This record gives sequence, structure tokens and C-alpha cells, in this order.
Amino acid sequence: MKYEAKCIIISRKKRPVKTDDLGRPCGIALFNINDAHKTNEVPKKILDFENVEKVVIQELKVGFFLAGADVIINRLKSLDITREGPNIIITGKQE
Repeated sequence: MKYEAKCIIISRKKRPVKTDDLGRPCGIALFNINDAHKTNEVPKKILDFENVEKVVIQELKVGFFLAGADVIINRLKSLDITREGPNIIITGKQE
């Protein structure tokens, strides 16, 4: 599905119940500004996914923040996020 955002932050969420399954909850926050992690800006939308095994990011430059274990993608011109089985596929174009 296509979304409009300048920046997204991909976060792993805690499982409601601890299991040995590979899947876990994942959240993707969409922002209207770049470098949203440096501000107090509230996301314009948060996408929640359950039982995700892997997030695949194709053809985009990303940043990984060790302090929070989040992935940030800035300078987005277009964004497409789809679910394929247990995986989330993120594609798009950047400035």
C-alpha cells in the first residue's frame, strides 16, 4: 500500500506473551518531517503489524540507532509498505 511520509521509524515491539515463535509485533511510524527522532514530533500515522518475522527494505538508505534499536528512513519521496506472509516489504524513492 502506498503512503505519504518524509520519514519513517521502524520499531520492534514487545510480545504480549513470550513464545518461541519467530514472529513478533512491529510498528512503523510515519512522519511529515525528516529526522523525526531528533524532535518531539508526533507521528501522523502508526502502522501496527503482528507476527512479523522480517522487515525487508529494498533500494533505500537507512539508519540504525543502537540506543533504541530502531531503523529510520529519511528523505522519502514515495513509500510503499506491503505484507507478504510473515514479512513486511518496504520500497520507495528518496531525494
